[in-house]
Amino acid sequence: MSWIITGTQKLDPDAASYIDRVETADGQSLEEGVKLAYSTFVSGCKTDGIWDAIKASCILAGAQTLNGALVPLVGTAPTNYSFVSGDYNRKTGLVGDGSTKYLDSNRDNNADPQDSQHLFCQVSTTPTGTMAVMGRGSTDTGSSNITFVSGTASYRSRNTQTASSSTTHSLGGFGVSRAASDSFFYLSSVGVASNAGNASQTPLAGSIHVFRRNATSPLSADARLSFYSIGESLDLVLLDTRVTTLMSDLAAAIV
Repeated sequence: MSWIITGTQKLDPDAASYIDRVETADGQSLEEGVKLAYSTFVSGCKTDGIWDAIKASCILAGAQTLNGALVPLVGTAPTNYSFVSGDYNRKTGLVGDGSTKYLDSNRDNNADPQDSQHLFCQVSTTPTGTMAVMGRGSTDTGSSNITFVSGTASYRSRNTQTASSSTTHSLGGFGVSRAASDSFFYLSSVGVASNAGNASQTPLAGSIHVFRRNATSPLSADARLSFYSIGESLDLVLLDTRVTTLMSDLAAAIV
């Protein structure tokens, strides 16, 4: 596909399609700087070779309205449970309430191959207590989730461990990526991925939720999230770097 020219900007065609859908949902135009930030992110992910692995994603920042923010960058639109316009901030994202507010990604935990999956979210305010920012299942066989416990994060990637690994950072990107049957990677600190030697299990069926885990004990989060992604395995550090740049570019573009 050829690149699209809009105003003074040269936009990636997939980004241009996304921008059109966001502006339609918003009922108004986006700033040129916001459009360029979106396009730079998409084209950068393509350059890094991680774009095709993203199967369900929302940029929960930049759009003029909550409706625009819930337009999917890739995949099916999430189902909104209880979020209202006042929960949305264009620069920092959407904030949960630790109780009733969450998104159903409409992406099943078993939609991707058993040994090829990633979950990623960008956290702009830290959850309090024990809260899950996204996932399906808790300690069930084949669970995948990212859960905060007393300020640190624990990860599962289609395995039953109560906590595979804990992280030292409290804000920014959190993610897991499994590309092998015997181990998976997780973001262990800002811009650093570590390996956890946990074998995969048959993925637990059911939709992955955001701002909580889809489980008997959902552990809804009160954090603010500005991005999430679900799909096949990818390089977490590359995605984290692209999302960090995206959020910085959006903050600079929005007055």
